[in-house]
Amino acid sequence: MNIIHFQSCVVLPPWREPLKLNYIRMKKISRRNLLKMSGIPLGAAAFGFTPYSVEAKGAVTQEKNLKIVVVGAHPDDPETGCGGTMILYATEGHEVVSAYLTRGEAGIHGKSYEEASLIRTNEALEACKVMKARAVFLRQIDGSCEITADRYIEMYDFLKSENPDIVFTHWPVDTHRDHRICSILVYDAWLKLNRGFDLYYFEVESGGQTQNFPPTNFVDISSVIEKKHAACFCHESQNMVHVYSEFHEHMEKFRGMQANCKYAEAFIKHNQSFTKIF
Repeated sequence: MNIIHFQSCVVLPPWREPLKLNYIRMKKISRRNLLKMSGIPLGAAAFGFTPYSVEAKGAVTQEKNLKIVVVGAHPDDPETGCGGTMILYATEGHEVVSAYLTRGEAGIHGKSYEEASLIRTNEALEACKVMKARAVFLRQIDGSCEITADRYIEMYDFLKSENPDIVFTHWPVDTHRDHRICSILVYDAWLKLNRGFDLYYFEVESGGQTQNFPPTNFVDISSVIEKKHAACFCHESQNMVHVYSEFHEHMEKFRGMQANCKYAEAFIKHNQSFTKIF
């Protein structure tokens, strides 16, 4: 069984002390030995999302299945941003929820909002079958997402009802307004839920959309790269094969170079969660 074993790497900017980043390699080790590497009872060590080095000794651990929620602004955002990580979690038996702020209503030229919504919803559902994730659609409109008191409550209610262990969402510095709004809504809910789950940010089309993204964690997705591509390519209405070759494929390879593997996904951890440590 392939389970992730993470290590530390060191980046040495000339103007500051070494910045420790975690990267993650797939390695054949037992789940029991893996969980001995972390002191996080939620089990987030399953994919290296922990502040500890593998050299830590004597940690007390507790094994349980996790609930992972990924919140993207549009159909295809969760898949392209962290589809490999979602597949890895699902493969290990964890519950994975792919939540879409909109149904991509404005995303198909020449189609009405109703027509595009139907097409893109079905594409997302097919992608979730590939990833073994449960799809949830919130009620905002593509291109017209908003931050209001009611929208804050909507996201809070959704995340409270799901009660996740780990949440992934957009990095808020992004050229796409819907992505920024999605990120802020999730962040606000996280605060109101007393930082009760681990919060990570993913990137999409870095340079074009996601901006100024300094990763803290990498996930080696080499073992599931074909399945991730299959999930992403379900979004045929988005000319995804072309878009993928132009953006996401380069990102996966570049992040893989940074993480010393073939393909990787990168994340930024919000280091203010109240994860209990024994």
